[in-house]
Amino acid sequence: MNCREGCGACCIAPSISSPIPGMPKGKPAGERCLHLSVANLCGLFGKPERPPVCGGFKAEAEICGNDRDEAIRILGWLEQMTAA
Repeated sequence: MNCREGCGACCIAPSISSPIPGMPKGKPAGERCLHLSVANLCGLFGKPERPPVCGGFKAEAEICGNDRDEAIRILGWLEQMTAA
């Protein structure tokens, strides 16, 4: 599965504990990454400063659901289930 252009759910719903340029402590769940554009596109895509956790994310139907809203719900639920 390819990412849905303009979705951005993976840049909003989950927490990211690794440093992101401009966000040295990462980002909490539910907060937009500051590199996510208003069109919901990653401003770091393809750049070396993009965190490995972001580059390693692979879109899958089970995680991304049928649309952006479902992806945010699924990723938010996964975040809650795996929170320490």
